Amino acid sequence: MQEFSLSTPAEGFIDITGKVNEALSASGIKNGICLVFVPHTTAGVTINENADPAVVTDMLAAFSLLVPDIAYRHQEGNSPAHIKASLVGSSVSLPVINGTMRLGTWQGIYFCEFDGPRRRRVCVSFVGG
Repeated sequence: MQEFSLSTPAEGFIDITGKVNEALSASGIKNGICLVFVPHTTAGVTINENADPAVVTDMLAAFSLLVPDIAYRHQEGNSPAHIKASLVGSSVSLPVINGTMRLGTWQGIYFCEFDGPRRRRVCVSFVGG
């Protein structure tokens, strides 16, 4: 397993495709599966379009509508971040073929911050040979 860290904004999506590709290159894996895992309860990881930055803006706006700021019982005050992270999920897996992650033409891997700013970790594992 390889790990890297990020400094995040208060809320936002960070394109980590390049960092995951670096981990893949260092691993020597040619064919198999890449697993990207975020070990945090108020952040997540997703695969989505990385060609138009308006997509990220739209996603953040939609999450704000889906998870409004109401009178949550969690004393820490970050319940919306926990809910958004659960909706996104904490891991993604991708096929690796001939040493390349098989992402779609417009796809990228995004770290999703919902409770920053913070220093966060991303774990990347590979299975295969």
